[in-house]
Amino acid sequence: MLLDTASLYYRAYFGVPDSVKAPDGTPVNAVRGLLDFIARLVQDHRPDDLVACMDADWRPHWRVELIPSYKAHRVAEEIAEGPDAEETPDTLSPQVPIIEDVLDALGIARVGVASYEADDVIGTYAGRATGPVDIVTGDRDLYQLVDDERGIRVLYPLKGVGSLQLTDEAWLREKYGVDGSGYVDLALLRGDPSDGLPGVPGIGEKTAAKLLDAYGNLAGIMAAVDDPKSKLTPSQRKRLDESRAYVAVAPTVVRVAGDVPLPDVDLALPGEPRDPAALDELAARWNLGGALKRLLTTLEG
Repeated sequence: MLLDTASLYYRAYFGVPDSVKAPDGTPVNAVRGLLDFIARLVQDHRPDDLVACMDADWRPHWRVELIPSYKAHRVAEEIAEGPDAEETPDTLSPQVPIIEDVLDALGIARVGVASYEADDVIGTYAGRATGPVDIVTGDRDLYQLVDDERGIRVLYPLKGVGSLQLTDEAWLREKYGVDGSGYVDLALLRGDPSDGLPGVPGIGEKTAAKLLDAYGNLAGIMAAVDDPKSKLTPSQRKRLDESRAYVAVAPTVVRVAGDVPLPDVDLALPGEPRDPAALDELAARWNLGGALKRLLTTLEG
């Protein structure tokens, strides 16, 4: 099981009241919410291995070089950390180091790699896996990894993590008209304002799906642009032709990396804490209470 950790603690942050605080008044709603999420996921799915995948770099330079608008709107220049800091609620960012400390004390594998997003870490682990993989994320970008033959599916939280949309190839075809491998082409053609991806003007999701159905993939669509006998409308042909520069680089930006240099860490789900003393100290300092106890009970089971 691969966790898109930031996606989950964001959901926890907005789903648990910020009145949940440590003795010193620090909000710990994201911490406790994430612990409850992990407990529920382990209880319901019993993975052998579990990795909390992290964003070591949420806006990698190599992606920005190709598409400068990539996540540009999320950059908050006024934040003290500098011009490339991501804008996060100011009561969330202090909770991230606490989350990292608690995961480490528990012995739950936590992996982030410099110059890569959590998506890339997830993509590399999924590509190397020899057995079934469940990816837990609220980010639809990871639909591209869905692969029925290899047992890779996405569990997309609908309400907490007790209600999950099981995303397999049949669901993708029903919803978008593509399978996992076709989702990258669909995503880059339609664009994604939340990631600063412009897409091809005038090519929305439904049109992109129809073009992919007619021409197979992005290369087939661009070949049709050069074929005067193809059935592209004049408007589609013009807009695709004018978007060649974007189309040439967008696949590299949208496709998750599969070659991240992963560290050598134990991915096995722990049955007991790696560092009980540190965990006790964290529990007392941050008032982790029942959430931590529930997770420990689930891990022991």
